[in-house]
Amino acid sequence: MPKIRPPALARSTKVVLLVLVLAGGGSCRVVDQRGSDPRYDVLIRNGRVVDGTGAAWFYGDIAVSGSRIARVVPAGALGDAEARDTIDARGMVVSPGFIDIQSHSRDEFINGDGRVVSKVTQGITTEIMGEAESNAPANAYTLASDSLGDTAFARANAEFRNPGGFGRWLEAMVERGASVNVGSFLGATTVRLYSKGMAAGEATPAELDTMRAIVREAMEDGAFGIGTALIYPPGNYVSTNELVELAKAMAPYGGIYITHMRSEANALLEAMDEAIAIGARGGVPVEIYHLKAAGVRNWPKAAQAIAKIDSARLAGLDVQANMYPYVAGGTGLAACLPPWAAADGKLFDNIRDSATRARITAEVLADTSEWENLCSLSTPSNVKVVGFQSEANKPFEGLRLDSLARLRGKNWVETVMDLTLEEQGRLGSLFFMAREENLVLQMRQPWIKFGTDAGGFDPDSATRLTHPRAYGTFPRILGHYVREQRVMPLEEAIRKMSSAVATRLGIQGRGVLREGMYADIVVFDPEAVIDNATYEEPHRLSTGIRDVLVNGVAVVRNGAHTGAKPGRVVRGSGALE
Repeated sequence: MPKIRPPALARSTKVVLLVLVLAGGGSCRVVDQRGSDPRYDVLIRNGRVVDGTGAAWFYGDIAVSGSRIARVVPAGALGDAEARDTIDARGMVVSPGFIDIQSHSRDEFINGDGRVVSKVTQGITTEIMGEAESNAPANAYTLASDSLGDTAFARANAEFRNPGGFGRWLEAMVERGASVNVGSFLGATTVRLYSKGMAAGEATPAELDTMRAIVREAMEDGAFGIGTALIYPPGNYVSTNELVELAKAMAPYGGIYITHMRSEANALLEAMDEAIAIGARGGVPVEIYHLKAAGVRNWPKAAQAIAKIDSARLAGLDVQANMYPYVAGGTGLAACLPPWAAADGKLFDNIRDSATRARITAEVLADTSEWENLCSLSTPSNVKVVGFQSEANKPFEGLRLDSLARLRGKNWVETVMDLTLEEQGRLGSLFFMAREENLVLQMRQPWIKFGTDAGGFDPDSATRLTHPRAYGTFPRILGHYVREQRVMPLEEAIRKMSSAVATRLGIQGRGVLREGMYADIVVFDPEAVIDNATYEEPHRLSTGIRDVLVNGVAVVRNGAHTGAKPGRVVRGSGALE
């Protein structure tokens, strides 16, 4: 292919003044094309560019100056332009960085090293947190409940007291060093804790006033909206009316109501009705976390759930959803116990009391539909228990709940309560409840997006089992569902990983490969990308993601983390300048 000469302006002057009107502000530096200073910082040449919009791929070159994309052109159109770093993307796909709409890396960014190795090696360049809980705003109630009394976690969060606590938390994550961009919803559980602690019951007018005030302040600090988890206490103590009031408080700031609904199983459709009603009454869009129909008896409801979202959208209500590509979900083992048992922070006391313990056992075994009975829905043989900390219990790591019960000589409910006490509520579980065919059906919906529902890990230091989605969510979609199963075109998958999330959350300057946008870029091998993490061995990095840039800085080169931490804060549209 003959070289294409630079544009006429570049040929007619010694000095090229490259002036771009950049999305979100900023400008490129002035460089002397004929001097020793290279024209660009990074050049990515000869890749198959999938720009994130859903448009068909094309062979192209991308030039980066500083933190921004300076040029996106057909392959060869940059001629002999030079850069400090050139990436040959021949045979590779070049796409926008992936935006994880449901991250749980809060502790890694505050108390860890911020590299989130398991995330960046799957192409994630931005993580959005805030399901149920956020580190801010903090007060005595929230600090007392942090990680069930984890004093190190509470000490770290003490600096995020109001006023301005939410904004200080966002800044602290990048100041301490983050390899990815970070943003968050305001956790609705945090709002509830802040005003009412672990007490059950309706919020008083004064408590509601407090809630509204901290919602408004968090929105001005950059929250994307309010994130709920309504199957866990104290989140499931919150009434529909209370959530409507919080939605009304964030509506003037463009906030989104994003929800882990009250049920994903027996009452899935009713829970969707509540979520849609909250959005309609509160005047805000609705986003459903990790959409699924959980439990064999509920698998036929997946098509009904999709139809419900389509119907709401036809009626003019902005309802969308996201998902992860696994049949198992993961949460704390204590979620197998009725919510009332944790009221007022008395879970451990209630488990120790023989009469209350008998009441808990009877209610769990009765399989009531009053709350999301995860262990019964999955059945004990489909519950894998993980995260043991005590030396005496570590040999049990990864065993199924029915096996644990047999080893300990008790029924499975007694075993759950005993282990919750022994491990101080910190055990996790994997619940195998979803259906593969339903995952495929959901992926094909135009309003679906993807999230990991996981925190970031370093496989070199990780010791406890976790869900494989922490390492493999996005490569699994690209490798298994796009390349092998042909569930959707590559361009559509990339859109759902990038611009669909940026558009949904109003994130400016990211999600698309376009001149002036931030240079969050992934280079991957479409024939090799795949997840390697399994339920038995989750701490295995994905393969095929070769290079990752965040704000123009390489955080992954040739599949390995560079150690760079160029992440920045991303904020919602209501943030004050």
